[in-house]
Amino acid sequence: MTGKFTEAVLENAIISLLGQQGYPYVLGTDIQRAATDVLIVDDLKTYLRKQYKAQGITENELDTVVRQLQALPASDLYDSNKTFCKWLSDGFLLKREDRSQAGGAAAKDIYIQLVDYSDLATMRIPDDLDVLGPGEQTLAHNQYSVQADSTANIYKLVNQLEIDSPKTDDTEHRIPDGILYVNGLPLVVFEFKSAIREDATLHEAYVQLTTRYQRAIPQLFVFNAFCVISDGVNNKMGTLFAPYEFYYGWRKVTGDESIEKDGIDSLHAMLQGLFDSRRLREVMRHFIYFPDKTHQEVKIICRYPQYYAATKLYENIKLHQKLPAGSGGDASLRDDSLRDGKGGTYFGATGCGKSFTMQFLSRLLMKSVHFASPTIVLITDRTDLDGQLSEQFENAKNYIGDQIVQKVESRADLRKKIQGRKSGGVFLATIHKFTEDIELLTDRCNVICISDEAHRSQINLDQKIKIDEDTGTAKVTYGFAKYLHDSLPNATYVGFTGTPVDATLDVFGEVVDSYTMTESVKDEITVPLVYEGRAAKVTLDSDKLKEIEDYYKQCEEDGANEHQIEDSKKAMTNMGKILGDPDRISALAADFVKHYEARIEEGATIAGKAMFVSSARPVAWLFYQELKTLRPQWFEEKTCIDGDTLSEKEQKEVQPSARVCLVMTRNKDDEKELWDLLGTKEHRKELDKQFKQAKSNFKIAIVVDMWLTGFDVPFLDTIYIDKPISKHNLIQTISRVNRKFKGKNKGLVVDYIGIKKAMNEAMAHYSKTAQTDFEDVQASIVEVKNNLDLLAQLFYKFDEANYFSNDPVARLNCLKHAADYAMMTEKVQKRFMDITKRLKAAYDICCGTDQLTQKHRDYIHLYLAVRSIIYKLTKGNAPDTAQMNAQVQRMLSEALKSEGVEEIFKMGEEEGGSIDLFDDDYLDKIDKIKLPNTKVKLLQKLLQQAIGELKKTNRIKGVDFSKQLQSLVEKYNERKEDNAFTHKVHEEAVDGMFDLMAMVRKEYGAHEDMGIDFEEKAFYDILATLAKKYDFTFEEDKLITLAQAVKEKVDGVTQYADWNNRDDIKSTMKVDLIMLLAKHGYPPVDRDEVYKEVFAQAENFKKYQVS
Repeated sequence: MTGKFTEAVLENAIISLLGQQGYPYVLGTDIQRAATDVLIVDDLKTYLRKQYKAQGITENELDTVVRQLQALPASDLYDSNKTFCKWLSDGFLLKREDRSQAGGAAAKDIYIQLVDYSDLATMRIPDDLDVLGPGEQTLAHNQYSVQADSTANIYKLVNQLEIDSPKTDDTEHRIPDGILYVNGLPLVVFEFKSAIREDATLHEAYVQLTTRYQRAIPQLFVFNAFCVISDGVNNKMGTLFAPYEFYYGWRKVTGDESIEKDGIDSLHAMLQGLFDSRRLREVMRHFIYFPDKTHQEVKIICRYPQYYAATKLYENIKLHQKLPAGSGGDASLRDDSLRDGKGGTYFGATGCGKSFTMQFLSRLLMKSVHFASPTIVLITDRTDLDGQLSEQFENAKNYIGDQIVQKVESRADLRKKIQGRKSGGVFLATIHKFTEDIELLTDRCNVICISDEAHRSQINLDQKIKIDEDTGTAKVTYGFAKYLHDSLPNATYVGFTGTPVDATLDVFGEVVDSYTMTESVKDEITVPLVYEGRAAKVTLDSDKLKEIEDYYKQCEEDGANEHQIEDSKKAMTNMGKILGDPDRISALAADFVKHYEARIEEGATIAGKAMFVSSARPVAWLFYQELKTLRPQWFEEKTCIDGDTLSEKEQKEVQPSARVCLVMTRNKDDEKELWDLLGTKEHRKELDKQFKQAKSNFKIAIVVDMWLTGFDVPFLDTIYIDKPISKHNLIQTISRVNRKFKGKNKGLVVDYIGIKKAMNEAMAHYSKTAQTDFEDVQASIVEVKNNLDLLAQLFYKFDEANYFSNDPVARLNCLKHAADYAMMTEKVQKRFMDITKRLKAAYDICCGTDQLTQKHRDYIHLYLAVRSIIYKLTKGNAPDTAQMNAQVQRMLSEALKSEGVEEIFKMGEEEGGSIDLFDDDYLDKIDKIKLPNTKVKLLQKLLQQAIGELKKTNRIKGVDFSKQLQSLVEKYNERKEDNAFTHKVHEEAVDGMFDLMAMVRKEYGAHEDMGIDFEEKAFYDILATLAKKYDFTFEEDKLITLAQAVKEKVDGVTQYADWNNRDDIKSTMKVDLIMLLAKHGYPPVDRDEVYKEVFAQAENFKKYQVS
């Protein structure tokens, strides 16, 4: 018994905890099935037999269901999984084998549900059900029967289940750590890693599931709802097709907890929350979404805040929905005094996926029997938000359960679509469509109005009086929301907002559920924001700074009512004078250029995108002009920045643009130059598209009011703020840089006006935790200095003086020796790579600061260049090099060229195919490398390439040589620090690798001595190896003859270009090979394993053969 927390211990703990949840454990070896089968057919039939006993389901009909499931092809995994998940959530109709019964009426077709959902909310049976079974007859909608038994589901948690690949070139078993079966269907796959093994990361578990298992045993994932990866401390769930970044924890059990669970507690939260049997089935039924049409493999499962928000809102809407006159309603619900049409408010942090929460809620409402196919109206307050939302919803008709999902073009269009409609339909519109038109649209009660960004104009019920001075008349008008409520008087209103104000609650009702920015960052749904204050660098007078602060305070106090700020003409005029002061604009533009260019130079930004928020149109125009004076080259129109290359797809999408663009609407009083620059609505739409293209030359957007809400550019990582912004709008604005993107660790908020206090107050107001401070850039500076200290300790025996000399050759040599030093042992190398990774992340945030000296920066550049060399030596092209200091990048390139390393890296990358891997010139260059660790890494890489090429033709020899190389590498990596640079250690490793290289080289010519070709030798080797492995003798000359015959047969059968995707051709090849082997008396004793391995070699050989 070991005390270590190994993967086996974790596996047993989870089995025990799920056992407490009602999932009985079964050992995989106890399940009777064929090696490639993943369904537990007996469980599926037992469930269906019991569930549909009253309908007299027959054994033949049970077989039909099983066959239909088994017929889903694993070769088309995405579409098969999409089909299965639709059957899993919506069910299907089973046509009866005999539609007439003796002396009775025709047998009704059966509505089959693969999982018993009878204890969940009753849902309408879909109109567009798939039909399984014999015949092509159509069925009227009422010709099915439903039988439910809440105890019918059969659960099994299975481990040690050996699954064989259906591919004959893969002979290994795969054993997933855990599979949760429901009614014989493998719906959840688990993969565990040990939390105490540094090399066993959660990402490794992800790769094992989504790459290795998906490739080897795709049949398992045809029936997969989602996957779970866990090391006990970190626990995440996601779909098979999702990137690793979109696997998330499930950190609440009931959804009512105030604080999410961390560490080991988060494992309990997931098992008790997500794997509560009722909740699990609800997630599988309603919270897995496939787009109707997609060019990519997109499958989305809810995150826990989306699940709890949607289900809580659904229940609250039921309680507050207005009832028709004279209706008694559902007696089981609360009293009618609650039925005020206020469905509730959802407060969700900006960037946390509110649009999908709306979509999940829409499905619950549309599928519900209670709401009798409601009409759903989705309201946004911006045209761009409306466009994004309608695009998403229009591609989710099958998921939502209604084919009428339409964008509303005008008030007349909305009236046409809604008036006379009794039920159904999803309509998307902006609040501005509800202008001064008081005509009733419908007085139905089963209308649900869902408002996005409900803190803005949608709560505007205020009365306004407009006085026409020419006529002396006054006209009373109301806010948009007033007309909306008058048009749909009996609708139930639901509000979604990232920043609720009190008026939101008055219109939509109390907050039903919330998910704060703090929680979103903790769950890694959004990235943390870092604050950098630079107001002091552009504010010329302390008295004026005080004026700005006073004005800002006034904005905060008036923030709940935006009209008060708009009407404050005098304050705005004074503020415009201060913020638009020419000297201040000059200082502002100069500091912006310095800061932005520093981030570009250091590779600290993902795509070079930045948003500059200006206080007013005249100020923005002055700032634009000043930038043009300072950097005229930024205003030249280009497709992309110099040095970037565009793919064929990008060439069609990316249009020429200046680097800096002003994004505002025209004003009738604009001077001609500004009027022409701002362009039309279509021009602004094009700017929107181009800014969302990572490689577009459009990098810097100067905005005033546009693009501050609902504008998502995930790779945008820097926002500069030079505008007083009210509390609830401030959170929305800075959240433009909190979106998650690969390689993006944090979003940077650069403050030119003094908003830090307001930011913290806003966070406190919209967060449930006491922690209100944003991370300051100062913390990143401290992190940089701490990591530099750690690296200095690691390199205390290394003399880096030459790096700081004026001799470029000496600097290059120092860089190469530093890389070799950092690779002295695996442990030192890993420590160095981990520290430099943290250093890079911190430096990306604070590289624009003045608090780091040139010496700090020089050491940072040294260590990051060394990191890139090691990465390239061990893993290939370094991801860091695209985002590193340009000067150091040039130095790195020179270092690799001078050592001859670059040529080796380029082997096989030239056009026209690979070069000779055994060219004596290349081997000589490696042999002359004086850096011992570098030489070993290069030899290892070269051998991996050579063996990989050999393996494409001769699988058995490739595997053998791979094992020998692995043995050499493991022995070398076991060296200790005290003898890391001992000549003997390196000499043994280098000699061993050169010897192995000679063996591989010899293998490429071994066939010539035997009088056969290279491909025939591959079949000879597999036949000879199998004879030795299974201990039978076969004469040498007969083996050669048989190898030639096998190769000829394989060539003949696989002459068709698409043979590898055709099961009929593969089957023919197997039959022909069995007959051929039997004819030659091979093997003497019948063994299935022999045939399987010969097939594997045959498929492997043909897969890589160039015709």
